Order: sequence, then structure tokens, then C-alpha cells
Amino acid sequence: MTSTPTNPVSVALLTLGCARNDVDSEELAGRLAADGFTLVDDPEDADTVVVNTCGFVDAAKKDSIDTLLAAADLKESGRPQAVVAVGCLAERYGEELADSLPEADAVLGFDDYQDISGRLRSILAGERPHPHAPRDRRLLLPISPAERQAAVETAEAAGFGAEVDIAIPGRSAIRRRLDGGPMAPLKLASGCDRRCTFCAIPMFRGSFVSRRPSDVLQEAHWLAEQGVKELFLVSENSTSYGKDLGDLGLLETLLPELTAVDGIERVRVSYLQPAETRPGLVRAIATTPGVAPYFDLSFQHASASVLRRMRRFGDPESFLGLLDQVRGLAPEAGVRSNVIVGFPGETEEEFQTLCDFLVAARMDVTGVFGYSDEDGTEAEKLDGKLDDDEINARVQHLNDLVSELTAQRAEERICSTVEVLVEELDPDGTGDGTVEGRAAQQGPEVDGTTRVLGVPDARVGDLVTAVVVATDGVDLIAEPAGGQR
Repeated sequence: MTSTPTNPVSVALLTLGCARNDVDSEELAGRLAADGFTLVDDPEDADTVVVNTCGFVDAAKKDSIDTLLAAADLKESGRPQAVVAVGCLAERYGEELADSLPEADAVLGFDDYQDISGRLRSILAGERPHPHAPRDRRLLLPISPAERQAAVETAEAAGFGAEVDIAIPGRSAIRRRLDGGPMAPLKLASGCDRRCTFCAIPMFRGSFVSRRPSDVLQEAHWLAEQGVKELFLVSENSTSYGKDLGDLGLLETLLPELTAVDGIERVRVSYLQPAETRPGLVRAIATTPGVAPYFDLSFQHASASVLRRMRRFGDPESFLGLLDQVRGLAPEAGVRSNVIVGFPGETEEEFQTLCDFLVAARMDVTGVFGYSDEDGTEAEKLDGKLDDDEINARVQHLNDLVSELTAQRAEERICSTVEVLVEELDPDGTGDGTVEGRAAQQGPEVDGTTRVLGVPDARVGDLVTAVVVATDGVDLIAEPAGGQR
């Protein structure tokens, strides 16, 4: 029988992918710390390295594998004794990933999260757990959202054990912050019920399951106690929040409760599906004090025919009408989106429809992705595939257009007043009192930043009122307008 080490063990958690993965890593960290593990930042100082992988698109998969290989190299020259893969890539590919990546000591799925400490101690003791066989996690819960809560509560009561065969990342109340910044993601839900033909996420993340409002609020209070000033609400589809709890308008009710949490200055909602973005939700985001007027709208395309092949809904007229609603309530609202170029069957006319829509939409940020087949998706089997050269040419054309459009949109904000959440002091090391952060229309990491000149007494986490005086691409440059808190 293999003995299990009982001495304190150090672990480094490396996180790739989206903000939802950040929350999962902090919950893993919370479990590990509660069970006696020592958390370290540098993998070279760790007994074991846990890589929370991303399995969304090819580039993200490559980054995850490269990170695992780099961590495995440390075993040859440094302290680490084991490298463990968790997260979406591990859940999605399981045995296949383990076979193709022998450098990793284990590939763990979501069902292993509940006993992550035991799993790591066993691995360090020399055991090699058999990787899980991937499955369609949508089949683990009832098809009807109204019937899911009973199944979820049964799973929670059993500790997400094997008996009930359900593990839902983001449902744990245990969390340990890994980033001390003034912004923190807060998970609203996990999973997705949509069946977009290009997306594999529902298969390995499962059906849509909302967190109870009381749990979200409790975690918001805890984050505020940790010094968080901005809550970034994340899920695979925030517009669906509450549908499995019997109240599709629950997010509109929850937002003012979150802004009322002592210490929270700003609440930001992410991942909105345009076809589900109802007028009441638009109004709540645009007009609720303390909620950032920020609309992360997943358009994906603008041509109605392409959207139908994607199993999505919309067209330029309906999308522009939604943007008119937003700007009618909040003229300075930030709008970002992602689009896919070169989807199977995309004609030059359909591509031009997308280009024309982006010109008319005047969004602050647009992410452009070239289509690639994703394993197990319906689009993988569609006819009309474009060759890589054509997809790359369209991506380049659209990126050039988007760069011009978003720079113009940033310039339109010159002379406007913004409230900037300070995230970095003296970013250039000049000591001139410059600080860097984000205005209300700028989401974390992907939407650009705002530099405020001449605020020598600012601290990280302050909200500084400033006037935009110049731009640098999508980034804003501002001067203080006398307000700071």
C-alpha cells in the first residue's frame, strides 16, 4: 500500500484561459490551502505544479500544452516533483491528452476537484491516477432547466461525489485569492444550453446551472473584505442567469444588491447573448448606479444566413437596434464583441455584411477569430470549408478595419469624463504620478486601459475622476478632474 505524505506540500497554480478559469483556480487554491498545502507563485518553488488549462480554440490549447511542457522541464532541474493538468483541456480530452503528453504526471477532470488535495498527495506519493474518459456533460443533468436544481442540490449534499456523478466548477464556497488586484471575477453560473455549431464548450462544461443569489452575494461580501472594488460577473451566458431558478429576470434584481455591498464600487456584467438580451436587462445594466454601462455582446457574425448556420439568431438590423437601445439609455456605454471569420460557406457578400455592420456598430473593442474546426462540433462536418489562405486574408482585412474603427471610437471619447479604477502605479517607472487602470467602458485585460497623468497620491483600488485628453489606439490618456475615492 502506498503511503501518503503528510508534511506541508507547496503547490503553484498556473491559470490559462478566461476569467471563469480564474475563479476555478481560486477555488482549487482554497481547497488546497484549507487542507494544509502551501501556495506559491513561482513554479520553481513548488513541490507540484497544477496547470489549469484552456480547451477553447487551437491557440489556447497550444498555450496550455506549452505551459505543461515548460512546467515538466522544471522537474529535471528544480524542486517540482509532479505536474498535473486540470481545467477544460484536461476535461475535454482526458485519456487522449494523457497518452499524448506523458510529461504530465496526471490529467484530472472536474470530478476530481472536490478531493483535489487527496489527488495531489497521492500523485506525489507515486500513484498515477487513470485519466478520465471524456463524456458529454450536458447529459448529467435533466434537459429541462426547471428540473436541474434538485439534481444539483443532491450533488452538493453528496459533496459532488461519484455516487451522483455531477461536478460543477464554480459551485464551491471555498475560495483563495491568487491575484491581489482591485478587480475579481465572480461566477454567476456554469455551463451553457445553447447549441452553437462551432462551439464545444457545452460538451465539457455541461448544461447551464445558475448559482443561488444568496451564494453570489455571500461571495461578493467576502471579495469586498479582501479589498476588491470591482466585481466582474462571469458565466458562459449571463443572459440565462436565473432561468433554472424560475426567474429569468433574476440578474436585474441581483445587480443593485451587489452594488450595495460595502466596499464594492463597480459591478460589471460579461458574456451577454444578443438574442437573449431583453430590454429590462439592458435598462438594469445601463442605468443602475454602480453598474458599469458595459455590454459584452457575443455577436459572432452579422449575416443572418451565416448566423443560421451557426445556430444563432440575428441580423444587422436587430443588432443595430439593440445598440440603439443601449446608447439611448447610456450614450457613453462601452460595447465589445467577438466575431468569427471564414465560417463554412461564408461568401464574400456575407463577409461584406459583417464588415458593413462593424462600421455602423461603432464598438469599442472587437475580437476577430478565424474559423477552425473544433472536435465534436456540428460545424466540423459542414460543407463549404474555406481554405486557410482565404480565412487568413479575411482575418487580416477585418483586423485592419477593426483597428481603424476602434481607434476612431476611442477618439470620440476625447473630452469625456471617466472614472478610472487604478490598477497600477507609475507604469513606466518615471515617478511622474501617472497611474493606469480602466474606465467603466473597459473590461479587464482585453479592452484597453486608461492612463491618468499627474495623480501622485493615488493608490491601487482608488477611483479617479478624469477627463480624456488623448488616445493611443484603444487606450485612453486622461488628466485628473479633481475627484478621487
